[in-house]
Parts: sequence; C-alpha cells; structure tokens
Amino acid sequence: MMKLKPLAEQTVVITGASSGIGRVTAIRAARRGARVVLMGRDEAALRDVAETIATRGGTARHRAGDVGREEDVEAVANLAALEFGGFDTWVNNAGVAMFSRLEETVEADARRLFDTNFWGTVHGSLVALKTLKLSGGALVNVGSIAGDFGVPVQGMYSASKHAVRAFTDTLRIELEAEGAPVSVTLVKPAAVATPIIGNVVNTTGREAKLPAPHYAPEEVAHAILYAAEHPQRDIYVGGTGRLMSLFAQAAPHLADKVSARFGEEAQLGEPQGERADNLHAPGDHAAAADEADTGRRSLYTRATLDPNSPVAAATAASGALFDLALSILAPRRN
Repeated sequence: MMKLKPLAEQTVVITGASSGIGRVTAIRAARRGARVVLMGRDEAALRDVAETIATRGGTARHRAGDVGREEDVEAVANLAALEFGGFDTWVNNAGVAMFSRLEETVEADARRLFDTNFWGTVHGSLVALKTLKLSGGALVNVGSIAGDFGVPVQGMYSASKHAVRAFTDTLRIELEAEGAPVSVTLVKPAAVATPIIGNVVNTTGREAKLPAPHYAPEEVAHAILYAAEHPQRDIYVGGTGRLMSLFAQAAPHLADKVSARFGEEAQLGEPQGERADNLHAPGDHAAAADEADTGRRSLYTRATLDPNSPVAAATAASGALFDLALSILAPRRN
C-alpha cells in the first residue's frame, strides 16, 4: 500500500478554492497544519480565503486563474514550487453547473462547461503529475454521482462528470502500469449545500434546486482530506447518492423510468426570470461562509472512511439507508 504524508507535513493545491467545497477544504487543511495553495477565477474571493487562513495561524498562497487554460494551471504549480518547493496533494475541485434540457442547450455554454469541469481536471491532473510522479503524493479529482448515471435537465453537467470519471479511471490504470508513486482518488458527492446552485446557468425558466438531502460541504472536505493521507479509489459522499448509483447499475431501465417521471420536477421550482451565472465569469460568492454549517452529515461516508471500525461495512450500509430515509422523511432545505 502506498504511503502518503500526514496532512501536517503536506503542501496541498486546491482549484475552485474561492467558495463552497474548495473554500471549506482549504480552511480545514490549513487548520490541520497543511500549507495550501489556492486557485480560482475570483482574485478577491481567493484573497479572502487566504486571509481567513492566515488569521487562524495557517499558511496559504493564492493565484487567480482559469483551469480551462493550461498555462494558468502551470502558473499555480510554479507558485507552489517557488513558495514551498512543490506540493504533495493536488485537488481538482473547480466546477460549474448548468440546468438546461439538451435540445435547448447553447453549444458555446456547453463547451465552456466542459472547459472547466473536464479540461480543468485534465489540465490539473497532467500538470500535477509532473511533480507527483517524481516526489510521490495524491491526486484527488472531485466528480459527482451524476457521473454514474444520466440526470435530466443537467445532461451536459452529467456528461462532463462522466468524462471526468473515465479520464480519472484510465489515468489510474496507466499510472499503475508505470508503477508511479501517485494515489488517484475520485470523490463523488451527492447534492451539496454550496453557492453553486445560486450561480447556475438556467434556461428552463424555473428556479433551479437540488433534490434533498443536501450534504454539508464539510463532508466532501472530509473525504478529500482523507484521500490526501490514505490512498482510495472512489469515495461517495452521501449514502443517498451511493444507493442511487447502485440502483442505476442494478436496474437501469427502471431507474430511467423513475428519473423520467420525477427527475425534472425534483430539480425545478417556481417560475424564474433570467439571472446572472458563473459560467463565463466568476459568480457571486457573497453567500459563501468560511465553514458553512449547512446541509446534513453523512453517516455512510464517515463509516466507510473509518478504518478502525470492526463494523464499518455494516455501519456504512445502515448509514446509506439512514441517509435515504432522511431524504424521504425529513423536511427539505432550499
């Protein structure tokens, strides 16, 4: 089994660090002693994250850039090398979303989404490997359960996450064949309570929403930082998402019918006019908190990542069912 450094001895690069999952992950990594290097498109938001970390005694550097541009990603790797002599974990977290039926999707918008979600992951991974293959370390790609099955209204987003999954799986195989000292993990969150939904491209004419339950960004950060220290293949964040994935694999035709019947209504609310989005330019991070204590915890994810529990498997299974029960019985958070 590959050995990874304790987080307190690491330098961690995080893309998409200006809000949501990236922001929470950066702050928590720094709290645990890691040096962090932050990338995102919004210079002011990145500076705010770095200053928050500094006021709490942590160490952070940041550089604004677009993951869709390989030269911007290279510049962040160079910053890590200049400031800290390199890095030990690279997290490809940057992502944007889109609510649009496939026949109504503007091609330029779809290409821009792929530039961020897919090509951003490709650029980050290949740039990171130039360092990680020499020194060893962890590559963590943030995908989605939407990469396991189709999602109506979010078809292009789902397609981009399918591409991230295929790229990550193939990269892992090729590195294994080389004997490269790099751990490659794909983190697959279910719905997460982040600002992304408020900045989404939306052509439906109705309010965009994510089906309950909404998991806390902290749960995804926990999974990412666990993978930085412990080699993992895949980590599902949220038992509900894991069960949805298993359902789609075990009974694909039935899963399609259920999604066709309920999928759109579960994701669309009241009529809504046009609003700003973050596809082609940085979005509004005003709602982002340092460590947003919103959303639910996932017993499933915590159990699956607990190597010391003699009943981890059983707890994980019951946790998945518990998360699903919450999604059905508990009031939804919008």
